[in-house]
Amino acid sequence: MTILTILPASNPLVHKKSKRVARIDKSIHKLLDDMLETMRAAGGVGLAAPQVGVLLRVIVIETPDEGLIELVNPEIIKAAGERVVEEGCLCLPGYIGEIKRSETVKAKGVDRDGREVRIKADDLLAEALEHEVDHLNGILFVDHLESMDKLRKLEPQPVTHEASNEE
Repeated sequence: MTILTILPASNPLVHKKSKRVARIDKSIHKLLDDMLETMRAAGGVGLAAPQVGVLLRVIVIETPDEGLIELVNPEIIKAAGERVVEEGCLCLPGYIGEIKRSETVKAKGVDRDGREVRIKADDLLAEALEHEVDHLNGILFVDHLESMDKLRKLEPQPVTHEASNEE
């Protein structure tokens, strides 16, 4: 597996619509594996193929509650409710913003073996599904901001060192 370069929000590729995957083969399996390794190395919850410069409809998401989800050609088929969330993106590290997302979503796609997958999601998984599918359509979370004034820079967390009793 390879850690891929995550493109910055300023790169035109992340603003383009991705193409459907016609056939799942070894190259798609490698892309999924590399995307997972890249997302984990960056400390993310999700990653879409356009974020690593590949304009294909492929996403990976990993949450503590749901584990790993790999979807090819994902679609949001139903969304309900509305909530305000603080969201960030691996393409815009160090920034977060308040945007509106659905309370619940239903999504479908296929897994790495070509089997249909249907997901009912709420909370973090619903947010991640909407966020990553947006990426496939060339939409970044900042495009949902009411105003760029709502974008905030995160302050770096100070490094703390635990005192050791060993001598």
